[in-house]
Amino acid sequence: MGMLHLRTMGFYYERWVRPALFRLDPEKAHEWAVGSLAVLGAVPALGRALGACLSQPGRALRPVEAFGVSFPNAVGLAAGFDKDGRAWPGAAALGFGHVEIGTVTALGQPGNPRPRVFRYPSEEAVINRMGFNNAGAAALASRLAGQPLPGRRRIPLGINIGKSRAVDLERATGDYLDSFGLLADFADYVALNVSSPNTPGLRDLQGGERLRELLGAIAAANRARAARPGRGRVPVLVKIAPDLSFRGIDAVLGAAADFGVDGIIATNTTLARPGFFRGVAEAGGLSGAPLRARSTEIIRYIARSTGGRLPIIGVGGICDLQGAGEKLDAGATLVQLYTGLIYRGPLFARDVARALADRQRP
Repeated sequence: MGMLHLRTMGFYYERWVRPALFRLDPEKAHEWAVGSLAVLGAVPALGRALGACLSQPGRALRPVEAFGVSFPNAVGLAAGFDKDGRAWPGAAALGFGHVEIGTVTALGQPGNPRPRVFRYPSEEAVINRMGFNNAGAAALASRLAGQPLPGRRRIPLGINIGKSRAVDLERATGDYLDSFGLLADFADYVALNVSSPNTPGLRDLQGGERLRELLGAIAAANRARAARPGRGRVPVLVKIAPDLSFRGIDAVLGAAADFGVDGIIATNTTLARPGFFRGVAEAGGLSGAPLRARSTEIIRYIARSTGGRLPIIGVGGICDLQGAGEKLDAGATLVQLYTGLIYRGPLFARDVARALADRQRP
């Protein structure tokens, strides 16, 4: 399929499909999108056919190596879209080079009361206060047991784990360990979410001894796992908030170095309310275009602070091709999309992956 046809499909999405979806409640539209992608993943022949239709002859993507994992391209689907691992196998057909599922918690939980997702089309932004709604780590492990394992997948799978709401901070480490123990065998990498603004107290895990306790315990569990026959060490990343000070980021980086963390995901949603959002009263994390500059600033700071030695997955405000390139220029190894997908449509990941591959050619 030529570029003209791809652009025509993008036009139809913005002209007809997106307005129809935006007439739905945001969470209903999200459920429809997850269900559609799950159908695509459940019929592998359909996924392969769609992927072939969307490919462009003569334009090879550029694989990326990071923390011991090979990615077919630099663009991933961020955590939050597919919380329970229902839809991720279909994402490769849309051009994604990896998917991060979750956030999943050791205990299943319904999340916060509805409504809890709010779109702001004029700003290409979303506020959400979902609250880690998911069926729990055991349910996810059961589902993943019936799917291809690491090394046999079209694209790598990251699993993002967080703290159960019912568990207090003093027991948070054990709660993360429960999820890690259930899910590490199925993950190409594990992301520790200590930065969502929608679980009370969670962001306290980003600082001081709480973070060091968590990282130390996960590192020990990872070593024990790697010592078992047929197992290996799984890469562990930490997802941080855009609202951290540079001193706070330094503390995270120090702990990451001490406990062998493999990478940083920068960033989660923000509690800041810049510009237009000063007059918006909805609680929750803000994502989309307003987060772009701050996320890139943090990526650049981490890259400079670590001399480029620590892989970074850049997330936040990628709503156009330039935004993705900006993240790589700042020092990111990979990027992830979510809110941009809502506004740009299902071909956005493919477009971004192609653009990034083209700009990296000599």
